[in-house]
Amino acid sequence: MLMACRNSKPRSMMKHQKLQSAMEYLMTYGWAILVIAVVLGVLYSIGIFNPLNFAPKAQPGSCQVFRPNGPGTSYDANLEGTCNGELPTYVAGFNGEDSLVWISSLNPRFYQNSVSYTGWIEVSGFNSSNGVQEWWSNTESNNAIGLQSYPNSYPGATSTGFTFFIHGGSSGNCHINGISMNKWYFVVETMNATTSVLYVSGQECSFSSGGAAGLQNDLTLGAYGLGHTGPGNDMIGYESNVQTYNTTLSANAISALYSQGIGAAPVDLQHLVGWWPLNGNANDYSGNNNNGVPTNVIFTGTWQGGYTPP
Repeated sequence: MLMACRNSKPRSMMKHQKLQSAMEYLMTYGWAILVIAVVLGVLYSIGIFNPLNFAPKAQPGSCQVFRPNGPGTSYDANLEGTCNGELPTYVAGFNGEDSLVWISSLNPRFYQNSVSYTGWIEVSGFNSSNGVQEWWSNTESNNAIGLQSYPNSYPGATSTGFTFFIHGGSSGNCHINGISMNKWYFVVETMNATTSVLYVSGQECSFSSGGAAGLQNDLTLGAYGLGHTGPGNDMIGYESNVQTYNTTLSANAISALYSQGIGAAPVDLQHLVGWWPLNGNANDYSGNNNNGVPTNVIFTGTWQGGYTPP
């Protein structure tokens, strides 16, 4: 009986065919895979996959202080709305040339030796080696309290990045080094009868001072002051959730604000003077009607890069 002869290919030939098929697949689909990888890389680099982009966002005015007895009063003041620290939808962007928010005739006014400022700030660049102003408040006696930032070339800046700086004229000054560009920081500045203190996301510096010396009239965000705009006076970057108090906030109050993140509601309604979330506008949500006037400020919704929740 004749047996059928089975025709089988050599193993080397089968391996060669498989390799050839794989190469043909890569040649056919390789460019598409490469394009997809590049697109995914770009989307990741601009923060599209940042989980903060999918977190709940607070709409403008969704949380505010209600004062049943009118602006400037503190009795029975309370928070109304959604005040659980949601991320803002927008933040305020300043171009370093001609943008600022000006708040005049604050009600109630800041009283001597009892001042606190808080806010979240991201510095994006400098157009002057002399530094720029993030906020500034003048007084009737021509004194001021303000936050400035300087590039690393500023004397006393001993590490990379830049310096947050406060000064009290001839009474003293302090600065915190090693601050990074394009990163959000929680900044607090307080002044009492004897001491000025600067807090930056857990870091602290202070100097002896003689207090604010006079009633503080106005507040400028993003610049040295109204009429002083221009390179070297204005900040380049972003601000959010600026709060002002006519008291020196305690360490516990400052810690509570920081731990709630960039969307934190005020912690001391009795002493709150103004609250500018800068979430789409420059309105004051403290119940004291200290609305700001924005000039060439861009309220942007693409701000989450560089922000790390506490």
